[in-house]
Amino acid sequence: MSIAQPIVKGFFESRTFSIQYIVADPETRKCAIIDPVLDFDEKSGVTATKSADEILAYVAEQGFEVEWILDTHPHADHFSAAAYLKSRTGAPAAIGAKVVEVQRLWRGIYNWPDFRADGSQWDQLFEEGDTFTVGNIPARVLYSPGHTLASITYVTGDAAFVHDTLFMPDSGTARADFPGGSASRLYRSIMEILSLPDETRVFTGHDYQPGGRRPLWESTVAEQKTKNTHMSKCATEAEFVAVRQARDKTLAMPKLILHALQVNMNGGRLPEPEANGKRYLKFPLDALVGVTWDDK
Repeated sequence: MSIAQPIVKGFFESRTFSIQYIVADPETRKCAIIDPVLDFDEKSGVTATKSADEILAYVAEQGFEVEWILDTHPHADHFSAAAYLKSRTGAPAAIGAKVVEVQRLWRGIYNWPDFRADGSQWDQLFEEGDTFTVGNIPARVLYSPGHTLASITYVTGDAAFVHDTLFMPDSGTARADFPGGSASRLYRSIMEILSLPDETRVFTGHDYQPGGRRPLWESTVAEQKTKNTHMSKCATEAEFVAVRQARDKTLAMPKLILHALQVNMNGGRLPEPEANGKRYLKFPLDALVGVTWDDK
C-alpha cells in the first residue's frame, strides 16, 4: 500500500527565518496550516497579519478548505497566528498536550498566578500517537520533546513536519537549552523521526541560510541520516549531548523569547487591551540565563 503524498507549500518568513506550511489533500482540497506567523516588530511594537494573509490568499487561490490550524510547539522566536487564522477560517486550533507543562513553567516566570494553564486556549490537544486526517490523508502525532517540553511532529502521509528538532542537513539540529529543554530528550526524539521510512519528506521550521545560501526547508529522512552535520557525526546519545550542549553555550537567547511566550502559551492571543485601549506585553527582567554581551 503506497503512502499518500500531500501537497506541501512552504512560506519563508525572513524576519524570524521561519517556515510556515500548508499541507493539503489534492483530492478533497482540504488542508491544514502549520506554524503560522503573526508579524511583530520589536522596535516599534507593531503587529500585523501580512504573513498570515499571504497564506489565506494562497488557500483561496488554490480552492482549499482549511480543516486544521496546527502548531508544533509554543514558539520562542515569533508570535503564532493561530488565533487570527481561527477567527478568519473557523478551523480548530491544535497543539501538543504537553503545552500545559510549558504553561505552568512560564506562568511562574511571568508571575501570572491566575493564568489558565490547562490548554483550554486550543480546540484540540494532541497526545503521542493520536491520529487525525487532512482530507482523506491520514496523519499522526509523534511526541518530540527536547527543544521544548511540548514539541510534537505531525506526520501527514509521506510528510513529517518536525519544526525545531532537525534543521536542513547543513545546519544540524535545534538548540535544547530553553527552560524545560533537554539535549538527551532531543536526541531520542530525532532518532524516532529518523526511524520513519527513508523516503519520508522532512519539513523543518527554520532555516538560517548558512553561508548566505537561499532558504531551504525540505529534505528526506535518508538525507538527514547521512548528511546532517550533527547526526552523521554522533554515533551515540552521549556524543550528541556533548556536541549540542557545547553549541548551546555559545548561543544568545532568541531576541523575542520573552515577548513571544506570553502570546504563544495563550494560543496566539495578544494581551487584552487595557483601559486606554492599548495592549501591553509583560517583560520579566533577569528571568533567563544565557547572554552573549557582544551579540549585536
